Amino acid sequence: MKFVRFEMKDVCGIRQGLLTSVGINEISGDIFNTWKYTGETYLEDQVQLLSPIKPNQIIGIGANFVADKKDLPENTPEMPVFFFKSLSSVTGPESEIKIPDSIEEVKFESEIAVVIGKEAAKIKEENVNDYIFGYTVGNDVTAPQYFHEDGHWTIGKSFNTFTPLGPVIETDFDPSTASIVAIHNGTKKQDSKTDLMIVSIKKMISYLSNVMTLMPGDVILTGSPIGAEFLKDSDEIECRIEGIGSLKNSVIKMKNSTPV
Repeated sequence: MKFVRFEMKDVCGIRQGLLTSVGINEISGDIFNTWKYTGETYLEDQVQLLSPIKPNQIIGIGANFVADKKDLPENTPEMPVFFFKSLSSVTGPESEIKIPDSIEEVKFESEIAVVIGKEAAKIKEENVNDYIFGYTVGNDVTAPQYFHEDGHWTIGKSFNTFTPLGPVIETDFDPSTASIVAIHNGTKKQDSKTDLMIVSIKKMISYLSNVMTLMPGDVILTGSPIGAEFLKDSDEIECRIEGIGSLKNSVIKMKNSTPV
C-alpha cells in the first residue's frame, strides 16, 4: 500500500489517502492502528502531495555507505554516528528547499527513510521487520558549514525544509535489493544499492531500540550513498528509489532570513 498525505488545491485541510492506479482513495483514522475509506477518490492533479508522515522524531545515521564492497569494514562500528533533525525541517514533494541566506549552497543526500509502525524497545535484529510500518524517500539536506568543530551536527541538519520526505509511505518494499539514486539538474550523481551500507537497516534500528524506545511515526534516515554534491539557487534535485517513488524538489536561496 502507498499511504499519502495531501491537500486539495482549492480546499483547506490536510487529508490522508492511498495512492492507486486510478487516483487517491481518501481514508480517515490512524494509519498505524485503525483506518477506513471515506468513499472519496481524487485525481493526482487535483491535490498537492505533502510529506506522507508528520514524524514524532527524525533520527539519521552518518557516513553509512562505501563506494565498493571491498571497502566494507570487517566489523560494523560499536557505536554508529547518529543525529537528530528538527521536526520543522520536514517538507514534501515538489516543495522548495530553502538555502539560508548566510551560505551559498547545501548538500543533498538521497536516502531510504524507515517509518516505525509500533512501539519498539530492546528488539533483536531478526525481529526488526515486525516494527517497520513502511518506507519513504528522504533527502537529508545538510549545511556542513554549520557543523560544530567538536562534531555536533544538529544545526547543519535542522534548518526549515532540510528534510524532504515522500511521495508515499510504501508498505510493500524490500530494501535489501534497493538502489538509492539522486539526479541533480538532470544528471545522475548517486546510484548505490543497499549492500554498500556499513550498518544495515536492521542493525541500526535494533541498536537504536536498545538506547531509546522507538514509537509509531518515528522516521529513521538510513544513510546516503557516495556521490552527494552541493545544491545552489534554482537547482532541481530528484531522489529516487524504485519501488517507492520519486521525490523532487526545487532550491531557492533565502534573503535576510537567517540571523546565525
